[in-house]
Amino acid sequence: MVNLIEGLLNFVFPARCPLCHAYVEEKGGWCPACLQQALNPHILPLSVPMQADLAAAWALGLYRHGLRDLIRQLKYQGKRSNLPYIENFLQAAGKETLVQGLLSGVDMAVPVPLYAHKEKKRGFNQAELIFGQFLTGQNIPLRRSLARTRATCPMYELSEQERRVNIKNAFAVIEAKALRGKRILLVDDILTTGATLAECASVLKTAGAQSVYALVLASDHR
Repeated sequence: MVNLIEGLLNFVFPARCPLCHAYVEEKGGWCPACLQQALNPHILPLSVPMQADLAAAWALGLYRHGLRDLIRQLKYQGKRSNLPYIENFLQAAGKETLVQGLLSGVDMAVPVPLYAHKEKKRGFNQAELIFGQFLTGQNIPLRRSLARTRATCPMYELSEQERRVNIKNAFAVIEAKALRGKRILLVDDILTTGATLAECASVLKTAGAQSVYALVLASDHR
């Protein structure tokens, strides 16, 4: 009965690529050309101050060339139906040599936290929602080892310097003992200036982490 209903739904609402909207074989699928366009694992440049706490940072894809709408609709409209597209994108990214090398060198992952009131209103932490299943498949534990201790202004309204001031002292460690000596992968949805990731990395390093790497779903910072 379940297969019959699923088949009927697929007939009425056929699966489409999230970019070009061409028909694809399964829900959450991409056409090969659009997946190739969006999938672009690359190392992100870090400023000298950021290098003090972040060993390296990577993005799996390009923000404005495939992933922007998927991320924005998930974050601001709560569109969880975008998750299968993101999960299939991550599965493809996980086969890339650069990504495999990164994942093999970490002990655990930590999502960039939201302020509690904001997460309650949104219903989820997008970093955790995006990467949770993928990291589980890679045998990398994802732990909420950071908390956001105060509300901050929306970052898109601020300059790079203002972002650093805005985010300063906005995070605290949970269970510092579990972080000591660990190689930590800090995950988030996007990177623009990197101010948030740098501040989180600084807090983790102060708590005793051996090294902190960052991984975001998308970025146009190159």
